[in-house]
Amino acid sequence: MIKYALTCEHEHGFEGWFGSSADYDDQQAKGLLECPLCASRAVRKQIMAPALAGVRQTVQDEAPGKTREMMMQAMGAIRRHVEETFDDVGDAFAKEARAIHEGRSEERGIYGQATPKEVKALVEDGIPVAPLPPEPPKKTEVN
Repeated sequence: MIKYALTCEHEHGFEGWFGSSADYDDQQAKGLLECPLCASRAVRKQIMAPALAGVRQTVQDEAPGKTREMMMQAMGAIRRHVEETFDDVGDAFAKEARAIHEGRSEERGIYGQATPKEVKALVEDGIPVAPLPPEPPKKTEVN
């Protein structure tokens, strides 16, 4: 059996299982493949990484420290980007985010502080918010 990641013309992703690559080609040629979400018959294979035996375990065994370090660097880069390019509105974040969303304030990236209650109200009203990644620890503070 072969499992293919498939997608339709509307970019709905799904899986298909076939007895062989030729079975997929045959069903595709006959127009038998159909998106389970929208019934589109314009289905194609997605790009997939080959399945390599044992690779997953090897990567997990040798890289936990490297993965953590990479993630900390990425979060630090995101935080620096926000701090360098967005406006810090302090504890007026919820008020300003709502004003931007409603068109009462200039459209721009902002960051600041908000209470959990304020964040919940923003999310419930469809106003996009996301937490700022924490500051990465200084090298002298890491074990």
